[in-house]
Amino acid sequence: MIMRSNAVPNVFLSGGSSPYLGERDRLRYLPDLTVDAVKVLCGNRYEHFEANTETTVIDDRELRVFEWTRCTYVAE
Repeated sequence: MIMRSNAVPNVFLSGGSSPYLGERDRLRYLPDLTVDAVKVLCGNRYEHFEANTETTVIDDRELRVFEWTRCTYVAE
């Protein structure tokens, strides 16, 4: 799933321990909010997040929450 970083955020990526995924990087735009999971390239690995039923409010905007589940590494 491609997430545009220059659009108005509509999801928040929660959890995980990647040093490459700062707090502001966790605010993302998804063109299709009906997806069950997303993955984000962070350095040499992908961080995987799954949708849940929660929402959160950040900067007066309600965002759908995707919870971190695991990471996988990029094959060389």
